[in-house]
Amino acid sequence: MNYGFVIDNRKCIGCHACSTACKSENEVPLGVYRTWVKYTEVGKYPDVSRRFQVTRCNHCDNAPCVRICPVTAMYKREDGIVDFDHTACIGCKACMQACPYDSIHINPENNTAAKCNYCAHRVESSLEPSCVVVCPTHAIISGDLDDPQSEISQVLGKEKVTVRKPEQATAPKLFYIDGDSISLNPTAVNQTPESYMWAEQVGEKKFSGPYLDQKKPGTKKTKYGDIITKVGIQGAPARGNVPSKAVAEGVQAEHMVQVAYTAQHKVPWHWQVPSYLVTKGLAAGSVFLMSIFYVFQFIDYNPMLTMWVTGLSTFFMTLTTILLVADLERPDRFLYILLRPNWSSWLARGSIFLITFTNLVGLWFVFELAVHFGFLQEASWMSTFRYALALLAIPFGIGTKIYTAFLFGQAEGRDLWQSSLLPFHMLVQGVFCGAGILLFVDGVVDLNWSFSFELRWIFIGALVTDAVIQWAELFMPHASEVAARAAHEITSGEYKKHFWIGNLLVGHIAAIGVLFLEGSFALVLASLLAFIGLYLYEHAFVTAPQRIPNS
Repeated sequence: MNYGFVIDNRKCIGCHACSTACKSENEVPLGVYRTWVKYTEVGKYPDVSRRFQVTRCNHCDNAPCVRICPVTAMYKREDGIVDFDHTACIGCKACMQACPYDSIHINPENNTAAKCNYCAHRVESSLEPSCVVVCPTHAIISGDLDDPQSEISQVLGKEKVTVRKPEQATAPKLFYIDGDSISLNPTAVNQTPESYMWAEQVGEKKFSGPYLDQKKPGTKKTKYGDIITKVGIQGAPARGNVPSKAVAEGVQAEHMVQVAYTAQHKVPWHWQVPSYLVTKGLAAGSVFLMSIFYVFQFIDYNPMLTMWVTGLSTFFMTLTTILLVADLERPDRFLYILLRPNWSSWLARGSIFLITFTNLVGLWFVFELAVHFGFLQEASWMSTFRYALALLAIPFGIGTKIYTAFLFGQAEGRDLWQSSLLPFHMLVQGVFCGAGILLFVDGVVDLNWSFSFELRWIFIGALVTDAVIQWAELFMPHASEVAARAAHEITSGEYKKHFWIGNLLVGHIAAIGVLFLEGSFALVLASLLAFIGLYLYEHAFVTAPQRIPNS
């Protein structure tokens, strides 16, 4: 069996019976939706039309949410239904990033991921999903796609259908008859105004673009292009690509294309993720770079440098773990990632790198402390032990730094993250983070070593390489409009100050310039500036793609 849906847009009247029945049947809390109806309005007065589109999980044959889930909470059943187990979910929100359709939400009552599951409990009792039963026009058709006698197979055999985002290669099983391209494509029309027909948008939704003329402070009307709408905010920006004509207040728009109603979807990953990318980079980069220097004999073993670097790395890895657990909606279940791992997920694979590297560096730090304070006396075996630790720290340190690139690659709902340069980019970030920590230690502690000059040029070279890769990722032509929009938000939109001032000016130009000054303070300051710039870049890189709507 292989269950799927057909939505006949010719019959849908936008009554929301399907949404209501879904909420009732599955006890869906207020504010989140398993299924919803999107309204899109087009036309020129008096010839204005409104199109309806039922939107929900596509129950993909090639479901990215299943692959990325680290604890098998998202899974595909033998009958083709993509279901979820709320008792297993840790609330990492990776499935939300992987879904190209915005079909997954966090249930505010139990803080676990949820979505349309085809009313699997009804299907198991030979009943149709509740939305199918209540639809007054039979606009929703469900059934077994593998059964040639089923209604859905016969409809698909004679009707022309479309799917959402076929370029994502997810093989969706939610088909639309008379699918409207403006409704199917979430970026075809800017989803303004910020007040829909029956509700104001709330929370984090922000847009870039020129601000239109406003009414006097204290009034409640704001012009969005040609559409005069009551809203509770001032300074609402227009996105600029609605094909309309600016007119005075009270004058009818010449042409209108707008989303009049749809469901809101919040940004899943916040400051914890860019912070953890930085702390992980500092921890891993410093140790694997120092280990490379030791193994390949670029520098002689320095006990003070080793103790400081492994100590700082242990601190930053501890901080990384805290950030990762704090970002979970169900932090009480964080051990599930080890107890019931899904090894196709780079979150599960990455946990092995994180745990191994943390224990390795912690052991090395404790060992160096024991030697430094005289609990262990220097012996012949210690050099071999240190060499073994350094040898292991190289692959596990590099793996700890770059595994997130492959995790981002599995987040198929965020096209900008699908860069083949990302693993190399994160490795370069690890190099300048590592060099920055070594320079920081050199500035704080008088190491009395001869490698400081070479280290400065490694730091500078890595920063320059990082800037070149950023240019390639953000300014080269992108394979999809969604990726191009996200890149535009970083370079010219909401995050342009993060990118140009924080990242490029502070984190690259100023950091390199300060390094040519004399004194230990210059080493410390250059490192700190680079780390600040890295955080601001990561914040923009992580957040901007999440601002682009997927539904």
